[in-house]
Amino acid sequence: MMIMTKLALASCITALVLLAVSCKQADQPPPATAAPPVITTPSGVTMVAIPGGSFEMGSAASREKDETPHSAYVSAFYMDQYEVTQEHFEKVLGRNPSRWKEPKNPVEQIRWKDAAEYASARSRLEGLEPAYDPKTWRCNFESAGYRLPTEAEWEYACRAGTRTEYAFGDAPSALGEYAWFKENCTRSPRPVGGRKPNPWGLYDMYGNVWEWCNDFYKEDSYASSPERDPRGPPGGETRVLRGGCWNSRACMCRSAYSNDENPGYTDACFGRDVHVFVGFSSPPRERRETLPFGISRCFRSGLGRSPGARVSGPCAPRGTPPAPRGTGRGRARRCRASTRSPGRSW
Repeated sequence: MMIMTKLALASCITALVLLAVSCKQADQPPPATAAPPVITTPSGVTMVAIPGGSFEMGSAASREKDETPHSAYVSAFYMDQYEVTQEHFEKVLGRNPSRWKEPKNPVEQIRWKDAAEYASARSRLEGLEPAYDPKTWRCNFESAGYRLPTEAEWEYACRAGTRTEYAFGDAPSALGEYAWFKENCTRSPRPVGGRKPNPWGLYDMYGNVWEWCNDFYKEDSYASSPERDPRGPPGGETRVLRGGCWNSRACMCRSAYSNDENPGYTDACFGRDVHVFVGFSSPPRERRETLPFGISRCFRSGLGRSPGARVSGPCAPRGTPPAPRGTGRGRARRCRASTRSPGRSW
């Protein structure tokens, strides 16, 4: 999820999550049973303080090239506890593009740019420097504003210190307790927070709506990415989607499952009978003052990260032939934000 706020699109909606980065770092994440603190932002969004640490990204059980296991280190950050709701998206941007309109549902029918626009608007609402350039939509990772999470940040937060296929184990039999997916939800997205959270208190990391990530998609991007805080390739035609959606099969909701889509599309399952949409959530940010709930954050420095959002995308089954140029493959991901914000505390 994004660290600061979340949004999701209807059908195979994508969600947005915001993250925040702290000064404290650890080589390994805390045990999955240790629930991190939760804070409330000035705009009323609850975020989880995700600790920094190393983890194995990908899945040894999968034969997908983009799931090749490799080590990654992610710095601490805050992530939205829930996917961005239609209610909050409309409060920030003054519009609601969702097909299935319900205040507490994740926002859907949004393009990647819509998710970035929301993150920037939310930053301005809280007096922060936006992370995205409105002309190029490039992300300034040094900004104190919100942004979408990187793919590595999304998977790290989703796993919550676990190494299994799902945060609750390897078998998908319990997925219905944690997600709205094909076997228990057949018509549309559901209100956020209706299923159990993962061990770190993040809701709807699986199912409900696909989530956009900040990264461009490249099947073997891990081969040329740094181990510490990887941000994906510098360019590309599609963006990453993560988490699965309400009509995704269980295998598409795994922690390591990666999808991608053309950032201009709002309906990821175009040309199909079932409408699949994309949503997003926003990331955390860094801070220096002591925060409520006993959480201490760093002040924004030259290394500060900006909050991000998490977004979900379309639902295309594994093995689907590559789509023509410009159509994407229906993959989705989430975003995050850094924890450093100059002279501010929550």
